[in-house]
Amino acid sequence: MSERQAGSEPQAGVSERQAGVSRRDSVLPALIALAFLAAPFTGLMPAYWVALLDYIGIASLVALGLVLLTGVGGMTSFGQAAFVGFGAYTSAVLTIHLGMSPWLSLPLSLFATAAGGLLIGAVTVRLSGHYLPLGTLAWGIAFFYLFGNLKSLGGQEGLSGIPPLRIGDHPLTDPRLYFVVVWCCLVLAIVATRNLLRGRVGRAIRALRRTTAAAQSFGVEVPRTKLLVFVYSALLAGLAGWLYAHFQRSVSPSPFGLTAGIEYLLMAVVGGAGRIYGAILGAAAVTVTRDLLQDILPWVMGSNGNFETVVFGAVLVLVLQTAPNGLWPLLAGPPRTPKRPRRHPGLAGAPPPAASASTASGTGADALLDARNLHKNFGGLAAVNDVSFDLRAGEIVGLIGPNGAGKSTTFDLLTGLQAPSAGQIRFAGESIASLTPPDIARRGLSRTFQHVHVVPDMSVLENVALGAHLRGRAGAIRAILGRDRHEEAVLLDIAAAAVMRVGLDAQALQPAGTLPFGQLRLLEIARALCLGPRLLLLDEPAAGLRAGEKKALADLLRQVRAEGTSILLVEHDMSFVMRLVDRVVVLDFGVKISEGEPATVRRDRKVVEAYLGGVA
Repeated sequence: MSERQAGSEPQAGVSERQAGVSRRDSVLPALIALAFLAAPFTGLMPAYWVALLDYIGIASLVALGLVLLTGVGGMTSFGQAAFVGFGAYTSAVLTIHLGMSPWLSLPLSLFATAAGGLLIGAVTVRLSGHYLPLGTLAWGIAFFYLFGNLKSLGGQEGLSGIPPLRIGDHPLTDPRLYFVVVWCCLVLAIVATRNLLRGRVGRAIRALRRTTAAAQSFGVEVPRTKLLVFVYSALLAGLAGWLYAHFQRSVSPSPFGLTAGIEYLLMAVVGGAGRIYGAILGAAAVTVTRDLLQDILPWVMGSNGNFETVVFGAVLVLVLQTAPNGLWPLLAGPPRTPKRPRRHPGLAGAPPPAASASTASGTGADALLDARNLHKNFGGLAAVNDVSFDLRAGEIVGLIGPNGAGKSTTFDLLTGLQAPSAGQIRFAGESIASLTPPDIARRGLSRTFQHVHVVPDMSVLENVALGAHLRGRAGAIRAILGRDRHEEAVLLDIAAAAVMRVGLDAQALQPAGTLPFGQLRLLEIARALCLGPRLLLLDEPAAGLRAGEKKALADLLRQVRAEGTSILLVEHDMSFVMRLVDRVVVLDFGVKISEGEPATVRRDRKVVEAYLGGVA
């Protein structure tokens, strides 16, 4: 056992003590929650306030979906109120026209909402930039007018006479009884959302906002993951619509229009986009403020009107200026440092990550990677111009050249982030030029980036675990039900081993955004090793490292090569490159100008001129 491994036992003891403190700290919030749930039944709270709490709970469900969609997934939506309408109108039609029980209408309402979310999301989530929120505005307005113009939905007058929820022969018409239903639904939704974000699927979702390129490169199907988040948030809105319909006992288009969609987004932003409990805080703040303003503003202004919309706009600007992360972080403080995961017993003697999935192909004379006549044009600029080279199994090859030579573009071509304009790329005898980044990652190509791609508010350990995405199989349903815990322990254990290999074990639980540049480079290497690659592509891995750290990195790369992983290396530190690689490929202005052993390339006049500007 190594010294580091021997020293891991005290860490486990610390974690146990932290867990004990965490359990004690959770008692007070639990007591507050119980007191809150019991308050409506004490007789001290007026029925109007209880009804207001019911509306807050319903709105919190919609805001919770937007926290996941916008705050975590980075997809801004102004049309979420339309999905509330889907759930409300579906249940209203089923219970009024078909006489169905309200409880039986719930799964059908959710199914209709999910189907609508799937169809709309399949188009919407492919939009990017400002086109995405504009798209949500467009379909939000469209469904508002659709609800108001279909005679089967009652037109602008809507539908009334919706039956209440019943338990046996007892209708839940008392706001106090309905309070239990609403807040139980909200608690279940919070548990499901926490479970979803806690593991492998949650890491993929959290990577969408900050580092889509890295997520794709480690096997995350980005369009599918975006669609998952979109449909999940729509389902929460549909559940809110079902609750609203049977509490209000009538539906009309106005609560599902653009104004309501903006208010729901405001709730998520004010509470704290990206913070689950911020959804409740934001819903409470906006709902109570709107209720007060509707009473106060007509008296102040001397006339009736939707003046609260103007005030909400001012509040949104104020919050974004003074608390850009919302109100919840101001009350709850920064997220707690996660506990160090316990080692999974099944992996106690597992080989290091780079070897566990590596199956080196062939002998040293075989071409593992073969790039032929690669071209990549951006308009009239040829970033890569007729470049050909190969890399044999068990080899370390350096890809060097001055800034703008096309090295990083070549990496993007090899890993599928960009499609070549012309040329062929073969890996282990298979053409991969037309494959997507996740498909290429499945074949064993892993990479780092010239400009680091990490999720700053995720811990170092979780960022590294993103590299092990393809080693897991648990999907969204298993995650929501909490059935992915065993697999998650395995993935975190793989990530912890990779973190230790690069020397970041002391920083494993720190947010990645707090690391200096050199350590971020090491984080990316650890993440790339988690894939268990057959070919490791490193883009300037030694940048920002000190001399001793570079030596340790060189030793690590030699060890990785000895375990069966080939390496393609882009680096500007020539002494680091020349001592490490077996062969060198030199690019200049997108053209290959030299290839060979380090000593030969070092004497090549074209290479000297490309780096030094000629012989002065």
